[in-house]
Formats: sequence, structure tokens, C-alpha cells
Amino acid sequence: MSPDPRPSNPQPTPAVLILGGTTEGYALAEALAERADLRVVSSLAGRTDQPRLPPGEHRIGGFGGVPGLIDYLRTQRLDAVIDATHPFASAMGWNAAAACEALGLPLLRLERPAWQPQPGDDWWQVDDWPGAVAALRHSGARRVLLAVGRQELAPFADLDAIHFLIRAVSPPRPLPAFQDARLLLARGPFSLGDERALLRDERIDTLVCKNSGGEATAAKLAAARELGVRVIMRRRPQRPPSPRATDVSAALAWLDNCL
Repeated sequence: MSPDPRPSNPQPTPAVLILGGTTEGYALAEALAERADLRVVSSLAGRTDQPRLPPGEHRIGGFGGVPGLIDYLRTQRLDAVIDATHPFASAMGWNAAAACEALGLPLLRLERPAWQPQPGDDWWQVDDWPGAVAALRHSGARRVLLAVGRQELAPFADLDAIHFLIRAVSPPRPLPAFQDARLLLARGPFSLGDERALLRDERIDTLVCKNSGGEATAAKLAAARELGVRVIMRRRPQRPPSPRATDVSAALAWLDNCL
């Protein structure tokens, strides 16, 4: 009888978890979609209605803190984690670092570079939203484009001497009780011409936003520079120390090296 050529203990397919929801997370999942030698799972926070689903396996919603993430990584037999969450999703970043340390799993932070002020910019950089509120009061702003996300509007609602144009992807639930505000639902990317027209037509004197980086929403900064619009920019929160990549190709090289 000839021997059975199959291995007695076949090795499981290596598996990676992408903490995604960003342009970089989708691009990484797409780059790995044809890899038969790798199982890819993308996790989305589920904070937007009808999110675009990346290729491969996916899950939507929170994990239940560090214990829940540890349990998920263990039960799903994941071998590596790539944190490609939004630059301001700092809680998830710290949870991922703690869970990967507990299980001895490799962790990579895939993060787009931050925006940097250019000649002609009038940036007021702050560390948090109370700092942004104080900057609005001090600057004498009167017409403000508020582009901070639908979940972070409340700190600005008490500024009753300002007209706010609130831009969000989905409607806030609920919308805080602003004295003078209008909601504009729109999803980027936005062109420079459209951003220039918006700032000019709405007579915006101040833009409030986060330093998210990337190209999809960068045109508003160029338009603000051209029109002399003040920018109150929230700096990125601190992240745990870990290996970092600024593009998908570097993340792929890291993944091939650690699996």
C-alpha cells in the first residue's frame, strides 16, 4: 500500500485582522483579497449608516474593550493585527496594543501622514474641543464650517454668537441644540473648486476640523488658504508605541515578514 502523501497535521492558514474603516484599511483589504495563502478579516466600527464593506471577511461593531478583543483574537485564531483605524480612534489603538501584548501577537499601525501647515495658512492648533471652543471665542469667529464628525458637536452648541454650517456624512442623533446652525450632509472626496465655492458662498471665516490627513478632505485646507479663512485644527491624540507604516506597500512588506 502506497503512503498517504497528505500531511498528517496540515498547518492552518495564517490570519490577519485589519481594524479598518479608513481609506487605508479598504486599500489594504483589496490588496490582500487575492491571497489564497492568507485569511483576512476586516473590522468596522459601524458608526456610519450602510458602510462600504471591504473584500474578504468582515465584522461590524465594537469588541467590548480589551477583554472582548482578546477573546475575539483567540477564538478566531488570528496571527497578526493591523490597526488602520482613523487617526482619532485612539481608544481602539490602545485596546489593540494591550490585547496584542497580552497574546504575544504582532501589531502594526497603518496611518496616513498628518497634514502640515503651508505658507499662507492661518492655523490655530489645539489639543481638544474645549481648546477649539476657546479659540473660536478668542478669534471672534462669526461664520464657521464645523467638520468634526457627527458625534463631536456638543462642545460647540453653547456658542450662540456664531452661525455654524455643520458638515457630516450622516445625520447626528440627536443634533445638539445650536442657537444658529445648518446641517449639510455630504461625503468626500471634495474638489478644490467645490470647497472654494462653499467657503465663499457661505461667507465662512473659520474652519474647524481634525488633523485627519489624507487626500479625500484636504481640499478644504487649500481653499481656506486661498480665501484667507482661519483654520482651527485639532492635533492627533497620542498612540501607543508600535511599528508604523504610512502606506499599503509598507504594510504588506511588514505582514510578509512577520507571518
